[in-house]
Amino acid sequence: MKNQRPIHINDESRWSHPVLTFAIFLFLLFVVFWLHFPLLRLPYFWDEAGYYIPAARDLLLTGSLIPHSTPSNAHPPLVMAYLAMWWKITGFKIVIARLAMLASAAFALTGFFQLSRRVANIEVAIASTLCTIIYPVFFIQSSLAQVDLTAAGLTFWALLAYVEDRHWATAIWFSLAVLAKETAILAPLSLLGWELLRPHIRSLRVTPNGSPRRNWALLFPIVPLGFWYAYHYRQTGFIFGNPEFFRYNVQGTLYPLRILLAFLMRLWQCVGYLNLYVLTLAALLAMWMPPLLDEELERRRIAFEVQFAFLSIILTYMIVLSVIGGAVLARYMLPVVPLVILVCVSTLRRRVRVWTGAIALVAASFVAALFVNPPYGFSLEDNLAYRDYIVLHKRAEDFIEARYPNAGVLTAWPASDELFRPYIGYVSQPMKVFRVEDFTVEQLMSASEVRSNFDVALVFSTKYEPPHSVFDNLSFWQAWKTRFFGYHIDAPPAAAAQILGGRLIYTDGRDGQWVGVIEMEQAVEARARRMSSECTP
Repeated sequence: MKNQRPIHINDESRWSHPVLTFAIFLFLLFVVFWLHFPLLRLPYFWDEAGYYIPAARDLLLTGSLIPHSTPSNAHPPLVMAYLAMWWKITGFKIVIARLAMLASAAFALTGFFQLSRRVANIEVAIASTLCTIIYPVFFIQSSLAQVDLTAAGLTFWALLAYVEDRHWATAIWFSLAVLAKETAILAPLSLLGWELLRPHIRSLRVTPNGSPRRNWALLFPIVPLGFWYAYHYRQTGFIFGNPEFFRYNVQGTLYPLRILLAFLMRLWQCVGYLNLYVLTLAALLAMWMPPLLDEELERRRIAFEVQFAFLSIILTYMIVLSVIGGAVLARYMLPVVPLVILVCVSTLRRRVRVWTGAIALVAASFVAALFVNPPYGFSLEDNLAYRDYIVLHKRAEDFIEARYPNAGVLTAWPASDELFRPYIGYVSQPMKVFRVEDFTVEQLMSASEVRSNFDVALVFSTKYEPPHSVFDNLSFWQAWKTRFFGYHIDAPPAAAAQILGGRLIYTDGRDGQWVGVIEMEQAVEARARRMSSECTP
């Protein structure tokens, strides 16, 4: 069989030299390190503290791929093994984990740059990579010890091998991606669907050049993922994580209305979230303009077959992650949002004469979204609001540890892990924790019935509530959020103190977030006895 012609791509082979690729990686590593330098020593945040860091620490200490200090979620172990390797070499420190993830982010950006350069040109590659670096979700995830950005980076390298028709490299990169996160299997399967569909599309200007070897390369990542799940089942008795994890992410999501709402949220995350609409609207308006000419030739677009391959991946992620996944988090879309950025930047360069000015405006809007919270609810891990959360919790927990070192503390996750696991970075010694699900009136009233079991309560905002949300007056939207997405209203500190029958002695707040420490009567008596004993000769 004759070799199939690879997908039409821009052939700038001088940029593929390994030495130059390594130089690009080092430059991007320097850039992300410099941009994230003030954030490198922050304690672990949210899902880092709740799962990924404990799982990686268990692997470091015991060599087990299955975590034992936290229930297994069945996520493949590649990123946890990567962190454990860094700690083994340099020591178990927060800054080491941050640096390791920045190296992973630089590697992802290198793959994205090379992919952009290959399917477009060097100008588009530079602009697309710049926009991706500072897009808030990518920027924040670059230093967090989570798996989505690493899976995205490996997917970019796999897509580069795919457009260059390197079958074994495609199979290997996609296999590594699925071992970083299981949902990365969506990319090769969507490409396989596109390969099978492409020969039957006559009306579109694409080349029907499917190759059986390429199809097998796209199927191959199922093998390592299958081996991982088989191993996980043998070790735990569960295939897809602990029963609660499976219920939350699969069984609890299969409602038609929820799927539709989640799909609309996924669509927004791909085209509008955190000022992404500035870029996508600019590209949409540019489509009304004729292509610019360079030496009497139209500026090249990204080849149609490449654009449709990207579209197949984007749609697959949007649809599948609307059906499964209890939390509709923007970081889950990291493998596809940079592809949207790439196509939009290419469109602007092709059709807008002052396209660099448009990119500067987009970059400025992304930087603004890093610092300024949007007028709608969003996940704290998607911009620098996560730093506000960490600072608030660190101060409050320092206060509790200094004033009530042996107290039992009532709180909710993730503060419960912050107080119980000193290696997360918030306290120096583990504290006794009594956990509630949240700080709704119902949960606090139940806790008040056993108030003798705890001495102090740490209450905090578990989500961001915009001061003037555009959806405030839509009662049906509030009902849908409550029913399908776990929405609830946290009682503010003063109200929580009244319900629990305690005294509010500490409050702090930052840009829509707050924390409060409530002292119970038995804590006052215990502190008085301790002070009395210290004063007695």
